[in-house]
Amino acid sequence: MQQRMVEFIRALRAVGLRISLAESQDAMFGVDAAGVSDGGAFKSTLKAALVKDRRHQPVFDYFFPLFFTNNRPPLENILEQLGADEEQLLQEAMQNMQSELDALRDLLQRLLEGREFSEEDLQQMAERAGLPQGDDMYMRPWFERRMERAAGLSQLERMLDELLDELAALGMDEEALNELEQKLRENMRGLREQISQHVGASLAEQMAKQPPREKPDLLDTPLQRLSGGDMDDVRDEVRRLAARLRTRAALRQKRAKSGTFDPRKTIRKNMRYGGVPMEAQFRVRHKKPSLILICDLSTSMRYAVEFLLTLVYELSDQVRRTHSFIFIHDLVDVSTDLAQLPPREAVAQIMAQNPPGYYSTDLGNSLRTFQQEHLHLVDSRSSIIVFGDGRNNYNDPRLDIAQELQRKARRLLWFCPEPRQLWGSGDSDMWEYNRLADRVFLVRSLRQLAEAVDRLLADA
Repeated sequence: MQQRMVEFIRALRAVGLRISLAESQDAMFGVDAAGVSDGGAFKSTLKAALVKDRRHQPVFDYFFPLFFTNNRPPLENILEQLGADEEQLLQEAMQNMQSELDALRDLLQRLLEGREFSEEDLQQMAERAGLPQGDDMYMRPWFERRMERAAGLSQLERMLDELLDELAALGMDEEALNELEQKLRENMRGLREQISQHVGASLAEQMAKQPPREKPDLLDTPLQRLSGGDMDDVRDEVRRLAARLRTRAALRQKRAKSGTFDPRKTIRKNMRYGGVPMEAQFRVRHKKPSLILICDLSTSMRYAVEFLLTLVYELSDQVRRTHSFIFIHDLVDVSTDLAQLPPREAVAQIMAQNPPGYYSTDLGNSLRTFQQEHLHLVDSRSSIIVFGDGRNNYNDPRLDIAQELQRKARRLLWFCPEPRQLWGSGDSDMWEYNRLADRVFLVRSLRQLAEAVDRLLADA
């Protein structure tokens, strides 16, 4: 147990918590006195000794179960709960889908019997996903997706829909079918949770082996690496950035009022003076942009989207109009919320109303919804900004709609937080979207995000 505690403390240090040797020793003495049989007392003892700032409590709570909790998923053996008629219908449906199920039969059987992945299974999937090379918790969602694909869960998710349709066609009672679907989905969530816990625990252990890193400037910290303890500081930094950008934009507007000298207007204006140029005329070019934001709110993008929406709406006086949308599996219009409340409150409300979960990101479907319901918002003055990593869970990317938006709008811009070397890997469609966009901004940090927004306002 002491070795496990040492690894836990090293992982906390690796993410920026300042824990001295004396505090580490206090934690050891405290656990010796309190014991480990009572899980609540054990956790409270460690937290009292190691956490000095309330902002670090969420970090402690995030890492604690990765080291000290047995997070086995609550799977059920569904086959034991089926009646004879229901089991016969299930076997018949599986036989009718024989060709499609061959590659996934073992996985489906595991799902029906409620068997979790063995440690050996998880290790093999982790090797195929490249998990041993991971060294930071911001990589967790990415490795989870790769391990789920290695396990075949994405294919099985689609196959379950076909199996349920087949059972309905064979005449299974609707109530029994709904109950079976609920249990299958719960077991699927359990397997996903087991993969998530394995990824989190592996990354935490690998981080514990690394020497503590010097904490970088918040402006240059990769957005995916920001922890819950950083968020208050980052939100304050966003407000300061918005104030600076507003000042720069206002100066540009002021300078633009004088514009550039226009000889034609000057001659025409001074005809009454016999052609003598008494009143100089200028051409004004700078205009406020009209924005349409389409933001990926999946788990890996949430912080980044929060900062973009806050930044843009703090600068609303420098923008002609803004329509905002978020998406995971489908598009949601959040423009009304952002228009009725102060930016920070509105963004917090949007995050609360659209919590993370086991959603499959589907930008293609979201673009289709935008085309059907909101295409009238796009005109020749619109700047469309898509904020996302271009990962589409192997769904149709609907490049035809992206091309239509690029043609109809003034410009189609993409803010992408993923480095170029990851474009095209796995389920990424970023290279295809890159060819259709007028420009792609790499926004991996708050500084790059602010620079992209400033460039947008300057090019209006």
